[in-house]
Amino acid sequence: MAETWQQNGHSFHESAVEGVEDVMLFARPWSATARFAVLALSAIAGAAAALHFASGVALETAMLWLLVPAAFAGGLLSTWSPCGYSSVCLLRPNGSYSLRSVAAWTPTLIAHFVGYGLGALALGGALGYAGYAMGLASYMAYTIPVFAVLLAAYGAHQLGFLRVPYPQRRCQVPHDARQRFPKWVIGLLYGFSLGLNYLTYVQTPLLYAVTGAALFSGNVAFAIGIFLVFNLGRFLPLMLNALPMSDRSITAWLAKRQEQAAMLDGAILVAAGTAVMAMYLTA
Repeated sequence: MAETWQQNGHSFHESAVEGVEDVMLFARPWSATARFAVLALSAIAGAAAALHFASGVALETAMLWLLVPAAFAGGLLSTWSPCGYSSVCLLRPNGSYSLRSVAAWTPTLIAHFVGYGLGALALGGALGYAGYAMGLASYMAYTIPVFAVLLAAYGAHQLGFLRVPYPQRRCQVPHDARQRFPKWVIGLLYGFSLGLNYLTYVQTPLLYAVTGAALFSGNVAFAIGIFLVFNLGRFLPLMLNALPMSDRSITAWLAKRQEQAAMLDGAILVAAGTAVMAMYLTA
C-alpha cells in the first residue's frame, strides 16, 4: 500500500506518506504555529458553539447533537488508513468502467453495507449491554468531564502537541480472501471486519469517543445507533468506485491530503472536548 506506519497511533509526527503507485508524494508538514492556531481556534469554536446552540437544552440532547456528526466525521476520516485504501482498491467493479460493470458490482456494494451494519449491531450491542449491566449510566456526572478532557487530549495528540496512548490492533483485512471467494462475499466479510472497528487499524481517535459514548450510555439502542453512524462514514467512500475514477486517482487524492485529514481530526476532537465541557458546566 501507499503508506509507512509507525508504532504509535497516528499523529502529525507519526506517519508519512511515501508513495502511491506510479506517483511519489510526500507529506507536507504544518508548522507548530499553524497547528497551535488550529488547536486554539478549535477550542474556542467548540465552547462558543456549545454555549450558543446548547443553551437551555437538556445535556443528553446536546450530547446527542454533538456525537452524531462527530461519529460520522470519524468514520469518514478512517478512510485515511491502510484498510481504507485497501477497500477502495480491492472492492471495485471488474473490467473497464461501464454501466454494466457497475450494475454487476452493486451486490458487492450492498453486501459491504450489510457487513458494516452487522458490525455495528455486534459491537454497539455488546458495549451498550455491558454498560447497562454495569449501571454505567448512573455515573454520567463523573464520566462526562473525563470524556471531555480525553477528547481534547487526543485532539492535541493528533495535532502533535501530546503523546497519548493509542492502542490499536495493527492488522488489515485479509487480501488473500479475494482468491477464495466471490467478490460480494469479500465485500460482506470486509464490511463486517471493518464494521467491528477493533479488528483492524483505525487511525482516528474519534473511534474511542464513539466507543466511550456507547459504553457509558448504558443504552443498547443508542450504542448500536452511534456505531451505525460511524460505520456509515466508513462505508460511503467506497461509493466513489461507482464513478468513472481509477483507484489510483482516489488513493493519490487521499495521500496528498493525509496531513490535512490528521489536522481536521485533531480540530474535531479538541472542539468536541471543549464543547462537552462547556455543556457540562452550564447544564
